[in-house]
Amino acid sequence: MLSPLLLSMVLAGLEPGTPAPDFTVLNQDRKTVRLSDFKGKPVLLYFYPKDDTPGCTKEACTLRDAYTRYQKQGVVILGVSKQGPESHKAFIEKHKLPFDLLADEKGEVAKAFKIPSVPLFGWFKRQSVLLDADHKVVKFFDDVDPSKHADEVLAVAADAKVGAK
Repeated sequence: MLSPLLLSMVLAGLEPGTPAPDFTVLNQDRKTVRLSDFKGKPVLLYFYPKDDTPGCTKEACTLRDAYTRYQKQGVVILGVSKQGPESHKAFIEKHKLPFDLLADEKGEVAKAFKIPSVPLFGWFKRQSVLLDADHKVVKFFDDVDPSKHADEVLAVAADAKVGAK
């Protein structure tokens, strides 16, 4: 069992106001994606364990269903997991997801954003980071409920006025 100090470090994530690290990975179409490609736009980076598993599907589909509201606020959604582009492409096609899924196969993006892995499986813990248009951390979501997360992020984005004016 982790001590409270170690546990708080694991759950800490990036603090609000911290500049987000740039990264380069492939999306579901094997296209290179960089965080800096979205400069000037707020971004939700949602890290999830595995394509097409129950919780991950629930989270992706609630984000899909809220996608129009994200667009109205100007927030870009990017999903991140360890699966490769082929897995992501199949997941997107099966569930008609309108946003990119990024293949962080080596876990470098997750590490840069302080997203821990689930012991034994090595999958990312379900956590998210909302970035403002300057790509500074607005909020780190360390305890994500897949069925409520889309609305929770939109509420934080509206309160922080990170989206469209």
